[in-house]
Amino acid sequence: MKNCDIASLWEARRRTLQLIQDLNDDQMIGPRLQIVNPLRWEIGHVAWFQEYWLLRHLCGRAPILSNGDALFDSAKIAHDTRWDLPLPTKAETIHYMTSVINDINRYVDASARDASYFLALALFHEDMHGEAITYTLQTLGRAAPRITMPESGAIDIEPTRGQDIRGDAFVPGGLFILGNTSESDFVFDNEQKPFQVLAQSFKISLTATTNGEFARFVEDGGYRRRELWSDDGWTWRETAYANHPVYWNFENGSWWRRNFDQRVPLEENHPVLHVNWHEAEAYCRWAGRRLPTETEWEMAASSEPGSNHKRRFPWGDEEPSPARANLDSGSLGTTDVGALPAGDSAFGCRQMIGNVWEWTASDFTPYPGFVAGPYKEYSEPWFGNHKVLRGGCWATRSRLISNTYRNFYMPDRRDVWAGFRTCAN
Repeated sequence: MKNCDIASLWEARRRTLQLIQDLNDDQMIGPRLQIVNPLRWEIGHVAWFQEYWLLRHLCGRAPILSNGDALFDSAKIAHDTRWDLPLPTKAETIHYMTSVINDINRYVDASARDASYFLALALFHEDMHGEAITYTLQTLGRAAPRITMPESGAIDIEPTRGQDIRGDAFVPGGLFILGNTSESDFVFDNEQKPFQVLAQSFKISLTATTNGEFARFVEDGGYRRRELWSDDGWTWRETAYANHPVYWNFENGSWWRRNFDQRVPLEENHPVLHVNWHEAEAYCRWAGRRLPTETEWEMAASSEPGSNHKRRFPWGDEEPSPARANLDSGSLGTTDVGALPAGDSAFGCRQMIGNVWEWTASDFTPYPGFVAGPYKEYSEPWFGNHKVLRGGCWATRSRLISNTYRNFYMPDRRDVWAGFRTCAN
């Protein structure tokens, strides 16, 4: 993760507004669901967060909205109540967002002490919510967003056919430093403090599990076979009445998938996505495999055989590019799991960064010596009952992601852009 400047905040804000440009006021509220936020609240919260940390905390400015804390402070406003708040209209919220970023431009000295940390915190927070808006649009069946890329204008990317690569990579065991070892760039608190682990050798799949592979699990009765599921997983499956991934349906002898507001044929060689941790675990038991631990995932992404160097990205230390990773919403969806060989890790694992988030076997817990950052609600409240995901997805911003980035969700979440890869038992 790089540090940032105020220009990056402007770019992120343009992206946020592009994501919601086609939605009216009613659509910006939407139905009351446990897994999404009303979007008028979400974009207001993004602006409030930047105002709180950059203008009020860093610069000592007075609040722009007298009732802003009562509307947009996520730490104090229960999720279920966010639809009941007297939220401003979409136009009023955008006006507030513009006022905040204009004042940041006017009052924040990017060279001042602590400024780079809070600029990065504000930027990456907006990037995360931008990704959340994309899966909210998917959840609600809205049209795919219309996004223009900063360098090349409107997106017009042809689908990529990947190489046919199968099997496992062998990763030798040994001592490994888990966590972010950067001494200069912004680091989230849950990636610290890096510590040494001793890992056994393991085999990990070269690619993420595909739709075609997961379809065979479904067709073999995977959702009906109690022996494949943990107790918690089976309880979830029965409660959710799940018989296949959430956006799939079978019609006229073929599987189809809902992609935003469109129905598309299931892409055989794309990674399965919108599966939760329980579904991934059940698939692994059916296939005689297992999920990697986050240590194993990070080793496969970062290690170099015969070297102590730890790569920042699977391919090395160079920044992500479209040839290496499917990020930044450049494709508005997933790509073939065999595409983008330039992004391979030293062990030949493909697309460990981008395309889909990958569930790991690990609980989200603090590293030894953990100290919460200034934004104390970022990690600490979620330790213990969430699972770790790694690698980013097609909607993740490239400036946010690295091999050490830890995402975390409850194991029953199916709405996020998540899939998985497996390890040999």
